[in-house]
Amino acid sequence: MDAIHAQGVRIAEALQNRLMDHEKLWLSITHLGSPKAAFLLCFPATVYLSRRTGVAVIWAAIISEWLNLIFKWVLFGERPFWWIGESQLFRTNQPQVRQFPSTCETGPGSPSGHAMVTAAVWWVMASDLSAFLYARTRSVVLMAVPFLLYLGFLLAVGISRIFILAHFPHQVVAGSVTGFVLGYALSRVVPDPRPLRFFVFLSGGLLLGTLLMHWGLERWGVDLSWSIALAERWCARADWIHLDTAPFSSLMRDSGAALGLGLAQHWRPQGWSLPRAPRALCMALTSLALYHLNRLPLPPAPPVLFYGLFFAKHAAVPPVVMVLVPGLVHCLTRKGDKDK
Repeated sequence: MDAIHAQGVRIAEALQNRLMDHEKLWLSITHLGSPKAAFLLCFPATVYLSRRTGVAVIWAAIISEWLNLIFKWVLFGERPFWWIGESQLFRTNQPQVRQFPSTCETGPGSPSGHAMVTAAVWWVMASDLSAFLYARTRSVVLMAVPFLLYLGFLLAVGISRIFILAHFPHQVVAGSVTGFVLGYALSRVVPDPRPLRFFVFLSGGLLLGTLLMHWGLERWGVDLSWSIALAERWCARADWIHLDTAPFSSLMRDSGAALGLGLAQHWRPQGWSLPRAPRALCMALTSLALYHLNRLPLPPAPPVLFYGLFFAKHAAVPPVVMVLVPGLVHCLTRKGDKDK
């Protein structure tokens, strides 16, 4: 693997040499391709256009990110920013690369979570949009446009991850292919509607199953915290390491969102019937609400408290998006109609 990793570092070096003038663009793309963006941007952007598509989006995000965590624990993938120093292969010919605030993720690197979640979630959106366009226009050309945009964005996310030294190229390819397969499969089994107990069992199963797997691997002598130590050792700045990039943060986001989705469907099974203008207002208010929810500071210690609050914060996302904000807009617009 050293030869593959070394070639990946040289590709990253070439990308930085050619694309550094557009650094902000590539950092923005890597943020748009993050699993967090799937929950906080893609999900609310789609659910007000099509409830089933929105549920499919968050469903794909939950399962693909959780599976990515499992794969990373099994595959033990390196990350370029620490492998360069650990490998000792560049003593005489040090690559001219730099790190960025988004570089120092603490989980293993294979497969790329950004590529995997993006491939799954954006496939759901692209395929649904393509079907909608074809049903309206019967144009094969227009039907193909969402898939071209899908491929373009997935390529851009992959380049951004290599550019910032977060992943090797083969990890991006593995994540993209796996995510596409998951997106295709999960878009056909959307849990809408399902009873609350389904989501309670799903959330608990994701959480307890992963913790049992972690405990079992640790009992067998597998050190699952190895990547955190390497990230802390080789990250250019200590303040670029964040607890919300740790593997358990992904687990809490997924299990919390699964429970929140169940609560949202339980409280309002059919959603709210809103005209086009109130839906636009919902999008604006939801963006504001999720922006402040995401910015809520969480105490980093003790870890149990952080992860518990991280779980609760993401469990609140589906009810805010699917129940609270549209319910508020429904009440306001209904009142306005009565006043007329």
